[in-house]
Amino acid sequence: MSIIPATATGSTPTTTSSASSTVDSGTLAGNFTTFLTLLTTQLKNQNPLEPLDTNQFTAQLVQFAQVEQQMKQNEQLASLVSMSKSAEATTALAFVGATVVVDGSTAPLTASGATWSFNVAKPSTASIVIKDSTGQTAYTGTFAGTPGLMNFTWDGRGNDGKAWPASNYTMSATAVDANNQSVGISTEVQAVVDSVDLTQDPPQLSISGSNYTMDKIKRVNRYVAPTTDSAT
Repeated sequence: MSIIPATATGSTPTTTSSASSTVDSGTLAGNFTTFLTLLTTQLKNQNPLEPLDTNQFTAQLVQFAQVEQQMKQNEQLASLVSMSKSAEATTALAFVGATVVVDGSTAPLTASGATWSFNVAKPSTASIVIKDSTGQTAYTGTFAGTPGLMNFTWDGRGNDGKAWPASNYTMSATAVDANNQSVGISTEVQAVVDSVDLTQDPPQLSISGSNYTMDKIKRVNRYVAPTTDSAT
């Protein structure tokens, strides 16, 4: 088990937002056709001795142009929405296989261990409890917390030296300062993105058995920093 400063560098992914609504092209096309029919019928049946007022006719032509323009805008908007979704899917697929950090408490145990990140408000002593999916305690320990972000890696062995099987494990953490006063501590999960569900809108990233949208990713880690301290 080890505690290390979170010195791994990463980048925050850029997410792409898609339009939330589009103009109903069916309704718009119906209105367009109806308008055109009314206008041509009016021109055919007007009194030659009292033709349509020029101002009114001009106003109707302007309305005609506005409807036509709105239909074109609708087509362009639909095209932009399609392009946006395609770009979003491409961005999501790029995360498959990457090690990312998200808010959470459940991380996978692999051959290299299970890694969580902590954010401690001030110097304190943190106590952790790691449990398996059935709620059985696999490991307990304490470590000295320093302000800022720190990484904790569990090697998969319990307090009795027993090696636990590869699976997802959940950690809970509490911290107190030198005066035994509670100190705020938050946990993050560092894990590999297993897959992407492109049938969802927006796409869902599968991380440690849970689904996250791309905006939930806080960091992308390309390597794990060397160990500098050990949990007790």
